[in-house]
Amino acid sequence: MKKAKIKVGIIGANGYAGMEVLRLISSHPYAELNAVTSRAQLGKKVCEAFPALSCALTFTEPDSADIYACDVVFVALPQTAGAEICGNLIDKGIRVIDLSADYRFDDISVYEKTYGVTHPRPDLNKKAVYGLCEVNRDKIKTAALVSNPGCYVTSAVLPLIPLTKNKLIDNVVIDSKSGVSGAGRKSDEAYSFTTLDENFKAYGVFTHRHAPEIEEKIGHKIIFTPHLLPIKRGILSTVYFTVKDEEAAKSALKGAYEGETFVSYSDSLPEIAHVAHTNKCVFSARFDGVGHGIIVSVLDNLLKGAAGQAVQNMNIMFGFEETSGLPVNAPI
Repeated sequence: MKKAKIKVGIIGANGYAGMEVLRLISSHPYAELNAVTSRAQLGKKVCEAFPALSCALTFTEPDSADIYACDVVFVALPQTAGAEICGNLIDKGIRVIDLSADYRFDDISVYEKTYGVTHPRPDLNKKAVYGLCEVNRDKIKTAALVSNPGCYVTSAVLPLIPLTKNKLIDNVVIDSKSGVSGAGRKSDEAYSFTTLDENFKAYGVFTHRHAPEIEEKIGHKIIFTPHLLPIKRGILSTVYFTVKDEEAAKSALKGAYEGETFVSYSDSLPEIAHVAHTNKCVFSARFDGVGHGIIVSVLDNLLKGAAGQAVQNMNIMFGFEETSGLPVNAPI
């Protein structure tokens, strides 16, 4: 019989993803915040940093006793910064949901090459479950460590998996556009209002760190180009490919996520506004009749692409309804 309330900790609650986890857990029916950490906000009450939230908790250090009294801890630190922290928590018997890339790769050598580090816990990497909820639900239920997927990755992989696992497509090109919150909460001229307003640009061409993650999860080589939109949140990925059997591809896409609340196929082309502020990923596809296909996939990078999927993972791990504490409908 599950507990009425589980105790939750958040390490790195000052970044955008951590902030969103904090907001979602604050109103979750089956979870209560037991500890939140942020070195930037250390010693402040949560409501001093985020006035809309409760004053009950104070930001502490990541190794506080309250963190180790939690049932589950979300680790929302930059890539390579939290791998050892995750390991320490797991060693103490605490379940962990890591929002970074540190435990996402099955092949640890790909992670080390992509991020330019030596993995501190290869033993734990072997046990981590990739937290793509609609694909790995059964493994997530019993996992001690869940590695939350990347935001661009989620938008592309969810519609591609039904096609690549059945070897229906080739020559995959992914053109993704993200709101600026995807770059994180940092001060940088490249993300300032005057730089972004009335502007649109590509970045990380042939070098973006999400490309190897996408390739590993779909088992297929890709070309990936991310772009920065002058909006706060949301991702729209346009995926181009050649297709061997259009009818089989259509059937695979339409049937892959039937019955799912947070992932769905749409007959009409989806827009960012349709999913912003929700935990949903919606995609649609078009075919030209001579072997070419295009998928348009949208999600909120801070929710289904980060904090929302992380809370969905928590719900699966503890046997709660997957919709608990998560927004389904976009604001009008």
